[in-house]
Amino acid sequence: MDIGANLEENEVKFRVWAPFLKSLKIKVNDREFDLEEEEKGYFSTYVKAKEGDRYGYLINGNEIPDPVSRFQPEGVHKKSEIVSPNFNWEDKNWKGIEMPIIYEMHVGAFGNDFYGVAKKIPYLRELGITAIELMPVSQFAGNRNWGYDGVMLYAVQNSYGGPKGLKYLVNEAHKNGIGVIIDVVYNHIGPEGNYLGLFGPYFSSRYKTPWGPIFNFDESWSDEVRHYVIQNVLYWINEYHADGLRLDAVHSIYDMSPKHILREIMETVEKNERKAIIIAESDLNDPRIILPPVKCGYGLDAQWSDDLHHAIHAFFTGERDSYYEDFGEIEKIAKALKDVFVYDGVYSKFRKKTHGFPVGNLPGNKFVVYCQNHDQVGNRLDGKRIISLVGKEKAKMLPFLYLLSPYIPMLFMGEEYGEENPFLFFTDFSDAEIIKGLREGRKKEMGKYYYEPQSEETFNRSKLSWKIDEELLGLYKALISLRKGEMRGFSRDIEVKTNQGGIIYTRGRYIIVIALQKMKVEYKGELIISTNSKCPQKIPAEVEGCAAVYKYNE
Repeated sequence: MDIGANLEENEVKFRVWAPFLKSLKIKVNDREFDLEEEEKGYFSTYVKAKEGDRYGYLINGNEIPDPVSRFQPEGVHKKSEIVSPNFNWEDKNWKGIEMPIIYEMHVGAFGNDFYGVAKKIPYLRELGITAIELMPVSQFAGNRNWGYDGVMLYAVQNSYGGPKGLKYLVNEAHKNGIGVIIDVVYNHIGPEGNYLGLFGPYFSSRYKTPWGPIFNFDESWSDEVRHYVIQNVLYWINEYHADGLRLDAVHSIYDMSPKHILREIMETVEKNERKAIIIAESDLNDPRIILPPVKCGYGLDAQWSDDLHHAIHAFFTGERDSYYEDFGEIEKIAKALKDVFVYDGVYSKFRKKTHGFPVGNLPGNKFVVYCQNHDQVGNRLDGKRIISLVGKEKAKMLPFLYLLSPYIPMLFMGEEYGEENPFLFFTDFSDAEIIKGLREGRKKEMGKYYYEPQSEETFNRSKLSWKIDEELLGLYKALISLRKGEMRGFSRDIEVKTNQGGIIYTRGRYIIVIALQKMKVEYKGELIISTNSKCPQKIPAEVEGCAAVYKYNE
């Protein structure tokens, strides 16, 4: 990198963008040094120092962490630590993610830290997972947080194991044939420990988000803010061997530049020697995110698609609050399976306007689908998982709808074995004003459902219990194996039929049947996988109270 603290033989080059300052000093251990001013607001100097030395920039008499800190061993308010980018990697033969079966996890709730997650890699390999997606691991205040309140893009969370722990996890994953996708947040920055504003105009004066200050991608000085983010993209891919990045809430990234920051990110990754996939989260139902530049798109590899989740959830739970108002009919599941977006240029009652745009003939590997994720579980007032809402028998039907779809499937940690612990919103701030505002806001929003987000007990309730339902786990293994094997393609050339009893769709030589009520299946086929013994061994037949996969008769 050309910013941050970078080891060069027996000395370290410190370079920081700080156009708000006329001069700048750095304190390395107990020694102070002046930095030389460069063009465009940068300051730099060379200091004889080594890995493990602590440092901070001196601003108004205070020692401030590096905006490009790789490690904050004592948290967001203390000194930064010099970290070597070197690691004894054992993944030279790793070829990258071929057939993505993604497993989203929160590091703390899944395994306490990076080393705990690494211990579960054999379990994930046996499950059939080909990539884990880590919720944000950039440094946030305290020891527990979802990660979207991070304030240091480059520093790896100290309570998770820091840089060495993350590299160890990636190395172990690659040795076991599993890729690692890191969730990154470029739309805003968290509240506590946010010192970027002392250095320069990192944040927009035009745009706002409800979560915190937004990065300045198109105003004065934005070139260097963009560089700060682009360097971060390369940092995760090159220094940590990340196989992909999931970009959080790109609908809240505002950029009126001739080249949108999303396109610049993708161009940078395309030119990089080490390859990685870039996946966006967006609630716009806008295919421009993944359309190629020749079609005026940003060219990202894939994007999350909420509509299949919403259609499944509303139909199976009967809930109609918030955005579920737009869903509930079984035909909405069918449309999501066939067309990706249910709202693809049609009127949304929830939004009170026309929403979305058709995806055309884009292949299925441009979309990530799921029946649960951290948002859809954790943002519920009760944090309940789908199995707690619909029961085991219906929950067993859900993976047939997305694991075997022509899209990239993503599981949420614990889903595969019937985890019933909730996933709640938890924080560990130390700033009294931030804590007060958080509590007041949550009480107003949640009413009788309020729980204390700052409590360690809230975090502990959100951890996986690892009480495994072997029947459910076996079902997921069988479906994942089929998806990775004979059903590994992404062609959207599928046939979908519905009636009041359920839904039937075909992919190649396979017929997938989800029958809540009695329905006649007229295709011919032999039973391959089913949720229970109610499914007949052969079709045509009447099917009721089960989900199954049949293979066409020759």
